[in-house]
Amino acid sequence: MNENVVSALCLACLGDRPTSVQRCAIGQGSYVYAVECATERYIVRCSTTDDYSDTVFWLEQLGAAGIPVPRVIAKGSREEYHYLILNYLEGRDIGEVYHLLTAEEKRTIAVEVAAIQNKTAAVSIPDIAPDWTWAGTVTEMLDRAAQRILLNGYFDVERVERLRGEAEKLAGYFASVQPTSYLDDISTKNLLISGGRVSGVIDVDWIGVGDRMTFVALTNMALLNMEYDTDYVDFLLEEMQVTDAERRAFLFYTLMYCVDFMGERGMVFLDKRIEVSEAIVDRLNAIYDRLWAQWTDCC
Repeated sequence: MNENVVSALCLACLGDRPTSVQRCAIGQGSYVYAVECATERYIVRCSTTDDYSDTVFWLEQLGAAGIPVPRVIAKGSREEYHYLILNYLEGRDIGEVYHLLTAEEKRTIAVEVAAIQNKTAAVSIPDIAPDWTWAGTVTEMLDRAAQRILLNGYFDVERVERLRGEAEKLAGYFASVQPTSYLDDISTKNLLISGGRVSGVIDVDWIGVGDRMTFVALTNMALLNMEYDTDYVDFLLEEMQVTDAERRAFLFYTLMYCVDFMGERGMVFLDKRIEVSEAIVDRLNAIYDRLWAQWTDCC
């Protein structure tokens, strides 16, 4: 996949040859490009495996619920690629501008994101498996982390096994979690910010089902990994009026995402490899140790 293919695709679908085509950040399943034409800007996604039917479905559902997601301009197949062309939403990932945000802006964004998650909760999920359980989802997450850590060899899989035992302490809580809809992948990415406010939600190929505390935990882990403050997370927890049980689950989920981050290091998605170095390994191990100390203090 390259800029020439994207340019030809835009000319065929939009009748306009781009003046600029820029590859966006790494994606796990798609090549993503920001395209500028004479009067409009677009996002072009291409994949050899995904026909984007699920993406279009969720964008339509979320848009109808009043959530600021991109509109679908065109969808189809060309040569060996499936493609999806979306309108361009202004803003930058919150992780890119986080260090520029004031405390009040972080609080405002937390209020807006909590409202977005409340709207998402009203979106119905088709075809939930009759044997679905939240505990099963957590087990799958831990299994994936363990498999990747063993495969890549940069971390000690014992850190995952330790969490399996601790999950038993949350068995009652997990059993109470219902299959509620939520955006599970808006952390320091996929949440666009412009002027200190939320301007859009992007890269929606699916939505989560279960405990929305995981999106807060993912955000917490991502900020810790970037060595930023976690004030925004504190504002989210405050706005969501979480219970003591939810706070314990939030801490467990942050540990769960820590080992998930460990498992991703060194993996290759499409043509890009997730960076790994001694400094990164040391940082993630140190984050885990701090979180583990917090967990043992409260549980």
